[in-house]
Amino acid sequence: MASSMLTAATRTAALNEMADGPELDVLVVGGGVTGAGIALDAVSRGLRTGIVEAQDWAGGTSQWSSKLVHGGLRYLQQLDFKLVAEALRERELLLDSLAPHLVKPVPFLYPITHRGWERPYVAAGIGLYDTMAHVGAKNATMPIQRHLGLKGVKEAFPDIKPDTMVGAIKYWDGKVDDARLVLTIVRTAARLGALAASRTRAVEFPKDETGRVIGAVVRDLETGEERLVRAKSVITATGVWTEATQDLAKADGGLKVLASKGIHIVVPRERISGETGLILQTEKSVLFVIPWERYWIIGTTDTPYHQELSTPVATSADIDYVIEHANVVLEKPLTRDDVIGTFAGLRPLLQPGTKGDEQSTKISREHTVTEVVPGLIAIAGGKLTTYRVMAEDAVDLALGARAKDLPSVTAKTPLLGADGYLPLTRQAAALGARYGWTEQQVMRMLDRYGSAVSEILELVDERPELAAPLQGAPAYLRAEIVHGCTHEGALHLQDLFDVRTRLVWEAPNHGLDAVEEIADLAAEALGWDQPRRDAEVQAYRTRSEAQDAAAALQDEAAAAAARSAVPSVTELVAPSAR
Repeated sequence: MASSMLTAATRTAALNEMADGPELDVLVVGGGVTGAGIALDAVSRGLRTGIVEAQDWAGGTSQWSSKLVHGGLRYLQQLDFKLVAEALRERELLLDSLAPHLVKPVPFLYPITHRGWERPYVAAGIGLYDTMAHVGAKNATMPIQRHLGLKGVKEAFPDIKPDTMVGAIKYWDGKVDDARLVLTIVRTAARLGALAASRTRAVEFPKDETGRVIGAVVRDLETGEERLVRAKSVITATGVWTEATQDLAKADGGLKVLASKGIHIVVPRERISGETGLILQTEKSVLFVIPWERYWIIGTTDTPYHQELSTPVATSADIDYVIEHANVVLEKPLTRDDVIGTFAGLRPLLQPGTKGDEQSTKISREHTVTEVVPGLIAIAGGKLTTYRVMAEDAVDLALGARAKDLPSVTAKTPLLGADGYLPLTRQAAALGARYGWTEQQVMRMLDRYGSAVSEILELVDERPELAAPLQGAPAYLRAEIVHGCTHEGALHLQDLFDVRTRLVWEAPNHGLDAVEEIADLAAEALGWDQPRRDAEVQAYRTRSEAQDAAAALQDEAAAAAARSAVPSVTELVAPSAR
C-alpha cells in the first residue's frame, strides 16, 4: 500500500509520474468532494488513477458548504423521495463506518408555529425522514424524533424567543468539516496508489485523429510548467466551472450549470444559549443555526450568482439578511459585532432549460454524469452527502461494460482515520495525561484525524515543543500546523488557514493573531527562506483585507470586484520568492 502522505515532494513526484509514466486509466480534473470521491472510487477498483486540482484541495465549493451530511428535509417537501433516500443511506454509511471520526450526529429543532394541524403534519414528514434513514440500515445511528412543547423548547434552547413558536419537533442529522472530509478522501486515495497534485490546472484536452480525448495538458501553477498527461478516460468534476472545463474540449453540448451563492456567518458559542440546532424557513431558502464546538454557523442564502466564480464573498447585505432572519427567533438579537467570521460558496446546480433569472431553489440537486465528447466525462449537480454515489456513477460510465466486472467498493472502504478511531476515544484521557493535554483536547484531535492522530503523536515524540497550543489560536496545536505541511499537502500559508485549520472564518480577524507563529512553523517545515515566508504572510494579509472590504459593501458586483482585485496566492507569491 502506498503512503497517504501529501507533501510538496509527493506532489512533484505525482506530476512526473502522471506525465512520464504509463498511461492512466482515469484522470480526474477537480479536487472537491466529488472529484476526490471519483479518484478514490477509481483507484479502489484497481485503476491507474490521477487527480489534479487548480486550487488547494476543496478549494472551490466543497470547503464553503453548510457542513451538513443530511438527507434534506427541504427536498422531502419537494417530494424528491429518491434524492432524500439516497442521501440518508449515504449519511448512515458515513456515520457508521466510512468516517465516524469526521461525521457526527447533531440535533435540530423544527419549530411548530400553529396549534392543532401543524404538529401532526410536520411529525409525519420527519417520521418519514427517520423511517427512510432506518430502512435497510445496518446500524441505526440516529435517534428518532421527539416532540417538545414550549417548555421543552426553552430547556433545549434557552435563547429562543417564546412568542415565535408553540413547540418543536427535535430530530437529528449529521455535521462534518467539509474541507477535512475532502482532504481525507484524497489522502485515502493516495494511500491506495492514486497520483494527486493540487495547484495544477487542466488547460487543454488534446484529441486523437478520431476526435477522442486522450488526456489533458496540465499546468503546474507553482512553476508554470505544462505537461501532457495521457489517460484512457478523463472525468471532470469542476462544479461551477463545468461549462468552462467542457469548452476546453470544444464540446458542442454538455452540462449547463447555474452558480448559486450561499453565505454563512460565524458567532461565538457563548453568544447564544442553546444545545441544539435550529432549522428555519425563510422566503428565499432554509436557514440553519448549527452548533459547533466553539461557535455557531448560521446560514444560508440561495441566490443566482453572475460574478467571478473563484472569489465569491458575503456582502454586507447578505450578512444583514442572515442576522435579520436568525433574530426572528432569538430572544437576544445578534448584531454585526457578534459576527467573528463569514464565508461564501457557490453551489453547482444543473439547469436543464432553466432561464437565467429563474430562482435557483427550484432546480433539483440530483446529479448528472455524461460523456461530453468521446473520452471526456463530466459530472455536475448533487450534494456533498451523496459524493460517493456520484463518484460511483462517474467511474461506471468511464468503464462501460467493464463496470460489472469491477464494481465499486467504496461503500466498504473506510476513510483514513476511521479504522481504530472508536478504541482510541476510550484512551483519550490516557493520551492526554501522556502528552500534557486535556481529554477534551485529545477528543478534538481525534474528531479531526481519527486514528491518523498517530501522525501528530509521532511529530510530538520527535519534537516535544510541538505539543504546545498555538498562542494566537489555542484550539490547535503547533504540531497540527507542521502536520498540515508534512502529511496533508499544504503548499502555502493560505492552505493552512483555509483547509488544514478553519481559522480563516472560525477566529476573529481571519485568525491573523496567529499568522506570524503559523508562518514560522510552515517556513521551517516547507523550507522557506525569509523572503518567501514574508511574501506568504503578506499574501494572506492582503487577501484578508480584500475580504473585509468586500463584506462592507452592499452591492454584489462591487463586493465581487473588491475581492477579485486580489490575485491568487500563486500570483501574489512571486516565483522569485519561491
